[in-house]
Amino acid sequence: MPPSDASALPLTPEARAWLDTALAEVVADPATIRTRFPAVRRHCGRAPLPDGRTVDEAARVLLLAALPLRDQALADEVTALHRYGDPAEQRAVLRALPQLDQEGTGRFLDLVRQTLRGNDNTLIEAALGPYAAAHLPADEYRQAVLKCVFCEIPLARVAGLDDRADAELARMLGDFARERTAAGRPVPEDIAPLVHPFTAPVSILAPTSSTITITDETV
Repeated sequence: MPPSDASALPLTPEARAWLDTALAEVVADPATIRTRFPAVRRHCGRAPLPDGRTVDEAARVLLLAALPLRDQALADEVTALHRYGDPAEQRAVLRALPQLDQEGTGRFLDLVRQTLRGNDNTLIEAALGPYAAAHLPADEYRQAVLKCVFCEIPLARVAGLDDRADAELARMLGDFARERTAAGRPVPEDIAPLVHPFTAPVSILAPTSSTITITDETV
């Protein structure tokens, strides 16, 4: 479970004091996040956390969650932080989307879509968290999964696959597997669990040490 307050983060006393002050300033004056957000790494560091994030990312999520804004004002502020931020700041924005849109409006989907058009694997992973799983339309979600396969992003890092995998995604991944096999290239093994439930299995020996089972037709 991600830390829900600054006391849960492994910070030095000086870093904790800075973050506590920054959080209070953001609550009092939302515009201060524009200077505090980029400064987080310098003051809090970037030590790794057990959940795969870094301290600066988690601290930035706390700052975003502290914004006392709603609706379009919140969307405008968050969008600006994403647009002008470096990749670390953009990852924090993407990770924070479920907390920023607790009403489930999908108002931040454009940030996810912009990220998926890029080629930074760390940002793509951040974009394909619970927010994308909950709000991306089916065709866009399938294309995002296929992009992860092309970019060699492990599918275990994509949220929602257990619920959102379907026959059409299985067909797309099966086509990809056949193309790779025909070209003598390895097929990622993590696509098989998504393909098998929707297909009549046909075993094809991929150019790796293991046999990948794909299909000619979806069920």
